[in-house]
Formats: sequence, C-alpha cells, structure tokens
Amino acid sequence: MTTPGRRGDARGSDPLGRLDDPDFPALTMSQAAALLGVQAAFLRSLDTSGVLQPHRSPGGHRRYSRHQLALAARLRALLDEGHTLASAEVILGLQDELAGARADTERLQATVDRLRDRDARADG
Repeated sequence: MTTPGRRGDARGSDPLGRLDDPDFPALTMSQAAALLGVQAAFLRSLDTSGVLQPHRSPGGHRRYSRHQLALAARLRALLDEGHTLASAEVILGLQDELAGARADTERLQATVDRLRDRDARADG
C-alpha cells in the first residue's frame, strides 16, 4: 500500500508541492476512473482483491496517487490482453524486477567504463 505524501520535506511549506509527489493520494475514485478510462467498479475490484490499496480519507473514501494510477493502467492493459488478474500481477512483478536489473546493469557498466578510462589514462 502506498503512503500519503511525504511529510517534513522541502515541500512541506508549499501544500501544492504535494501534487508533484507521485505517491500523494490526490484523486478521488471518479477522477481516477475518468483518467484511466475505466469504470469505478474496476478500481473497486483491484482494491477488493488487494492488488491496489488506495489511501482512505477520514470519511472512508478512496484516494488514488499517480503511482497507483500507473499501476492500475498497467494492470488494465494486461487484463485487456486476456491475462487473469493473478497472472497480470506476476507479469508486473517480473517486469519491475527486469527493469531494476537493467538499471543495475547500466550502473555497473558505467562504473566499469569509468574505471577502464581511468586505467587507460594512467597507462597512457
């Protein structure tokens, strides 16, 4: 479950700055559904299944963050391709894991390149 906007950061003095936080639950269910082009029932089903757990307002209303909307959109695309919700969850997890591994590989390759350049300059 994502958490409400970060507290105590530089944006604390600017309440509108929280809107830049991708984890800030700024959107109601109807706003989120409209942005995604889905029915509110789709978002409720993701909540009920535990796949996507929106923040709850003091009155119990669901509030969605940009991060959660991105996840819901990815799930919707996989469901539209014919995957079950369970397989869509697995696919998203694997996609995220692969993206992390690729980012790690790029960082390591950049380090190797820097070290090779340093060694070449030292030998030259």
